[in-house]
This record gives sequence, C-alpha cells and structure tokens, in this order.
Amino acid sequence: MELPVNSLAELETCIPAVLDALDGRRKIALYGEMGAGKTSFVAAFCRYLGVRDTTASPTFSLINQYRYVLSDGSTALFHHLDLYRLNTPQEALDIGIEDLLYDPWYCVIEWPQLAESLLPDGFAKIQIEITGETSRRIIIL
Repeated sequence: MELPVNSLAELETCIPAVLDALDGRRKIALYGEMGAGKTSFVAAFCRYLGVRDTTASPTFSLINQYRYVLSDGSTALFHHLDLYRLNTPQEALDIGIEDLLYDPWYCVIEWPQLAESLLPDGFAKIQIEITGETSRRIIIL
C-alpha cells in the first residue's frame, strides 16, 4: 500500500489507513533516509493512539517508551527505537530489543537494518520516501 503525504498536517490524517494496512501487526521496521520524517511519523502515530507525552527522537536514548489508554481503560505501551548509532546485532540484543519484539505492544524501529535478523516473522516494513520539499510517500509492506 502507498500513501502520498503532502504535509505534516496530512500525515496526521493518514494514520488510520496505516493501521488498516498493518492489519494488526505491531512490530514495525521504519525505513527512510535522514530527514524523511520517520520521527514525525512516529509522533503522529502516537498522537493518534492517544499518547499524551511529548514524543522525541530516541537517537541518543536508543529507546523511548510511551503509555496510552486503551478503550477498556487499561494502559498500553509504545516502544520507539532508533538503532542508527549501533554497530552490531549484539548491541541491539544488549539494549533488550528481544523483550520489546516479543511483547504485545507496538514497537517501531528506526534504522532497523542491523537488527533485521532479530525481527519476528510477519513484522511490518514501512518505507518513507521523500518526494518533494514537504511531500512524502509512505509505503507499507
């Protein structure tokens, strides 16, 4: 599935279509070149789910975790990882990636290339391509 996005405001409105395309999958490898809008995408996703905290890039923390409330009143988690600064799959294991990949919550990984061998079967791939100064194409595989 491909979704054209012409602005940040439009990014907000495409999240329901992204969720439909994910078809229940909660483990997401997020690809895109530097400046493509990966962190902005995660922020829009979190806002749609109801995360009230300010989201930020986990470039230096490596993992950010957010909470939101489900329709039944229980609390859910959203894990946001950025593996850009890691050099080996072992470093991903050392930060606890396996625990996050096999829990029931959303886990979105920016720069997932070095950890692809660790990702569970059926994980989703989302590619964000720059198509213009403010426009992007979101491709969901």
